[in-house]
Amino acid sequence: MSEITQLITTLKRELKRQGKTYRDVGVALDLSEPSVKRLFATRQFTLERLVDICGLLGLTLAELAQEAGQRPQQIHTLKAAQERELVSDMRLLLVAVCALNHWTIEQMLQVYRLTEAECLQLLLRLDRLELITLLPGNRIRLNVARDFDWLQDGPIRRYFREQGMPEFIDSGFRTQGESLDFVHGMLTESACAKLQAELRQLRARFAQLHEESLAAPLPQRRGTGLLLALREWEPAAFAALRR
Repeated sequence: MSEITQLITTLKRELKRQGKTYRDVGVALDLSEPSVKRLFATRQFTLERLVDICGLLGLTLAELAQEAGQRPQQIHTLKAAQERELVSDMRLLLVAVCALNHWTIEQMLQVYRLTEAECLQLLLRLDRLELITLLPGNRIRLNVARDFDWLQDGPIRRYFREQGMPEFIDSGFRTQGESLDFVHGMLTESACAKLQAELRQLRARFAQLHEESLAAPLPQRRGTGLLLALREWEPAAFAALRR
């Protein structure tokens, strides 16, 4: 990847992270939105325009170049000890979830009862856990891969099973945008394998929609939970009647 490509890729990523559009860039550069799109497509940026876009993002050109040149190793899972640290402190877990959802520190402070000093200390702990990198200006860079997931039987999933899931299920699921469906049948191993593949595709689609939603302002985004479960199962009451 050429240096200019790295710079433009980093610019696009930062625009998306901050929820800024090509229209916003056009206002900053005094250009039409189609002109901005062509600019990014052809990558024919003057130094002055790069500096102007960096100003829109609250970056210096040096910071952009530094970030473009850094390629931290992306993590796919945390260690069990790291997950235990997260669930041991609800404020740390809260800030971690906010960071994973691309919130800025300003948005965290606006929504939750945290002081700036508390939030920075929590972000520094996440930095030490290597979940994020805290950049100049208190910007947050995630170090997780697209397929990042919690450990299968780790502290985070156990916390969800014991505390999060009962709270999640305890709803009538009757309001707009809510849905709860349960079906039961008898499937072959081949049918189960096909269904597992479709569930993986649905999870990937959820992740894609999450990425697409990042461009929208925070007030237009809603924390959304999707629970997928598939297992061989017979109600215990039925099993008790077996011969």
